[in-house]
Amino acid sequence: MRLGFLGRGVQALRRLFFKSISTIQVQGAPRLMQPLHSVGLGTIRIAKGVTVGYYPSPFFFSSHAYLEARHASASISIGEGTSLNNGFVAIAEHARIVVGSHCLIGTNVEIYDSDFHGLAVADRQTSLPEWAKPVVVGDHVFIGSNVKIMKGVTIGDGAVIANGAVVVKDVAPATVVGGNPARLIKELT
Repeated sequence: MRLGFLGRGVQALRRLFFKSISTIQVQGAPRLMQPLHSVGLGTIRIAKGVTVGYYPSPFFFSSHAYLEARHASASISIGEGTSLNNGFVAIAEHARIVVGSHCLIGTNVEIYDSDFHGLAVADRQTSLPEWAKPVVVGDHVFIGSNVKIMKGVTIGDGAVIANGAVVVKDVAPATVVGGNPARLIKELT
């Protein structure tokens, strides 16, 4: 299905708006089907052949991709040929988020390198670098819709993360995980 003239015009205006309110320049030139909002003091690198947004898919007109490298030490890197579906969110507070090459990422996926605050009442307004841990997603990973990937997780090459999973532990290469918290469902051959 093709996006019509009016749809292309609406998305062009939305992309322009989100670019105008972004505070960080993205290194690279992703193919933007959907708006990209990039903020922070760190670095955001997007390799060639990365697509942001997909039509027709849910939330195409009602969401946008959000990339935040919050502090100077934070970075986000997305590998070549990766497809980010609508509503993708990645926030690196103090560490880094790396998404490999040729990954397929569903709608409303969220990746975080931090808890963003302490659990104790006295620490809830505090953000310490030692609370952040890098997130690394390997190459050829397929992440379903509505997945949350939390700090310190490494996902091996070729893994599949089922819809709605909350990933709090490392995922071995060539495996399928799902659930909350995500658990091994099967190994791929």
